[in-house]
Amino acid sequence: MTLPGLESVDADRSRIGLREHIDAVVRLVDGLDEPVVLVGHSGGGAIAYGVADRRPDRVARIVYVDAGPLADGQAINDALPVVDGEIPLPEWEEFDEADLVDLDDELRGAFRARAVPQPAAVANDPLVLHDERRYDVPITVIACEFPSSVLQEYLASDAPFTRELSRVRQVDYVDLPTGHWPQFTKPVQLGQAIAAAIR
Repeated sequence: MTLPGLESVDADRSRIGLREHIDAVVRLVDGLDEPVVLVGHSGGGAIAYGVADRRPDRVARIVYVDAGPLADGQAINDALPVVDGEIPLPEWEEFDEADLVDLDDELRGAFRARAVPQPAAVANDPLVLHDERRYDVPITVIACEFPSSVLQEYLASDAPFTRELSRVRQVDYVDLPTGHWPQFTKPVQLGQAIAAAIR
């Protein structure tokens, strides 16, 4: 599926960056009558957070699935291998064991068959944030690879990657022990956790 507003650059996907994805979701949010809940898995969390920065009064909550808010100027992951301007799903050997928990051979095969390369700029562009009202948007973190207690330890030690999270005024945590892709490994439990966060 192509997000509205990105159709014109489909012919050259390498031109689609993080800002274009955020802009496309902002247009969808602007077209709705009520505030929305955004769910962002992994790097999708940065897109959700960028939308909350642009429309803090239109986002009721962000649900992060094995993710969290990035700070201004951070990239999703600028270390992923790029092929012809896109990032294909890396080989399994590139991932940590914690990423792959519960992702058996059958699930890996199905995942790889459905995987679509993403434009490199989405992962490499720095996130640009302007509005501190984003800290008023409640968030739920669904912790998968490591429990929320470990995340709390990072917060207590002022780890750099948790500093943006520490500024959010309302954060709820849900533990869903599995690897980085609970949509494959624990889809029912993930759906229940998201539904509970929305309620």
